[in-house]
Amino acid sequence: MSYTTHSTPPAALLPWLNAEGSLTAMLEEKAAQPLRVERSFEGYRLLSLAQKKQLGMQGNMLSRPMLAWVREVHLYGNHDQPWVQAQSIFPIPSLKGRARRLQQLKGTPIGYVLFKRNRTLPSERFIQHAAEGWQRQTRYDWHGRTLLIGERFLPAFESILEASNT
Repeated sequence: MSYTTHSTPPAALLPWLNAEGSLTAMLEEKAAQPLRVERSFEGYRLLSLAQKKQLGMQGNMLSRPMLAWVREVHLYGNHDQPWVQAQSIFPIPSLKGRARRLQQLKGTPIGYVLFKRNRTLPSERFIQHAAEGWQRQTRYDWHGRTLLIGERFLPAFESILEASNT
């Protein structure tokens, strides 16, 4: 776990930022219903240098162009405003075997697939605060494939957490 800013997340958000296992399952428990997934982008993109580094690439791999399958979604709980903005990055070399189905998720939360058999996966997490809010980037090792999942907790979700702590 590493924080890339000097500020500290709100106490109510810490368990969500640091959660191991399926964030999908935690959000569904909080909402008391399945998440609604709204896709805003799905397709191929070139990885940025920062994304390559977060994926653990080194040396001359950092200077080579690399394509990834990218999926960007908003996750809705039991509210009309989205709770989480998420981005899943699947480098093309990782989309082999079982991992090919990650390109076919459509409206399925990725947590349903990643954590189907295991409650936790080997991972490395980076937490940071951006202008848009607190976010976490997690590099997962899923069946020997490297994936990068970013989740930004949106104001509607933080408001719900604040309201439940009062």
